[in-house]
Parts: sequence; C-alpha cells; structure tokens
Amino acid sequence: MNERRPGWVALRRYLVAGVLVWLPILATIWVVTFMLHIMDRLTLLLVPPAYRPEALVGFALPGVGVVLALIVVFLTGLLVTNLIGRSLIRWGEELLNRIPVVRTVYGGVKSFAESVLSQSSSFRKVVMVEYPRSGVWSIGFLTAEDVPEVSERLHEPHAAVYLSAALNATAGYLVIVPRRQVVELDMSVDAAMKMIITCGVVVPPPHPHLAAAVASAKPAA
Repeated sequence: MNERRPGWVALRRYLVAGVLVWLPILATIWVVTFMLHIMDRLTLLLVPPAYRPEALVGFALPGVGVVLALIVVFLTGLLVTNLIGRSLIRWGEELLNRIPVVRTVYGGVKSFAESVLSQSSSFRKVVMVEYPRSGVWSIGFLTAEDVPEVSERLHEPHAAVYLSAALNATAGYLVIVPRRQVVELDMSVDAAMKMIITCGVVVPPPHPHLAAAVASAKPAA
C-alpha cells in the first residue's frame, strides 16, 4: 500500500493542477455567456420583430445584444451631458421619487453606482475592522469617511464600512464603527475582492514597503 502512495499523490497533484486551470476558465465562460444571453434579450424589447437578426438573416446572432446595449448606453450618456437631457433625467427622477417603493430602490442603486464608479470615491479604500467581535478582523471597503449624525450623537467620528460576504461580493453588511478603529490597508480593491471571494485561499502578497519594514524588524541571526 505504501508503494502505491506516491503514485496517488502524483495523480492528485495532476488533477488539482488541471482543475485550477479549467475552473476559472469555465466560470468565466459561464458568466460571459450568461451576460450575453441577458443582453441579447434587449433585442426583444427594443427591436421590432421585423428587424431582428433572425428575421433578417434567418438565424439568431449571439452578441447583438451587446452591441445594442453599448449603443443605448452611449446614446444615454450623450443625452444626459446636455441641458435638455439633464432636464429630462431630473424630471424622470422627480417622478420616480414620488413612488414609495421605487424611490427607495432607485435611490439606493443610484447612490451605490455613483460611489463605486466615481474616481474619487472612498469605496476604493480597503480597510480592516474588528467584526463581528473584538479580536476578529474583517476586510471591508470604506464607503464614507464620516457619518455626521452618528458622529454627533456618539460624540466621536464614525465611518461607514461595507463588508462583502465570501463567495458573493455583492452581498454583505454595512457597519458603522469609530473612525479610530478603522485600519487602512495598501491592498488594492481587486486583491481584496479575490481574497474575499476565495474565502482567503488567494492572499495578496505584502506591499513592498511593508515587507521591507517587516524584514528590517526581524532580529539578526
């Protein structure tokens, strides 16, 4: 039995190596295919039946939805950058804000999108806070440097931190903690996301200046 063990170890190593190659490839293909399928559904909403690809060429053309989505996004951006477009958007938002449930969803999604896509957004800061209890640290993203009302009532500056859930970065928790307890990291957002999604399996290397500081702090042999 012991003679066969090295062979099984080698077989397991090869299988794991193969899975590590194919798993991210298949996952990427699945996500891209799903997104293309969703975007292709736009043709059913925006293009009359007589002008759809299957009606013109006799068969469906995958990816047409992507082109259509890009055109719609471009035209929308072109529209909202002029005075007339901004007036229409403002009128539409005022209309949506009068609908009880819709205004909550729309306002939350808009604020989140503006925070994430803004180049100056504090969401791009990776931080560390003690959560869910003292002595246990969680990786999160600083979304607000200060929450005025909370800071005023608790007589201390408080910050808002978004903690993503493992395996699903779009789900998580919003915690408001004292600003002095927030530890900022040099880790990039992409590196932090990879670490969270993989449940800590993929750990980013230390920042160069941090690694140098740790090496200099080690006692000489």
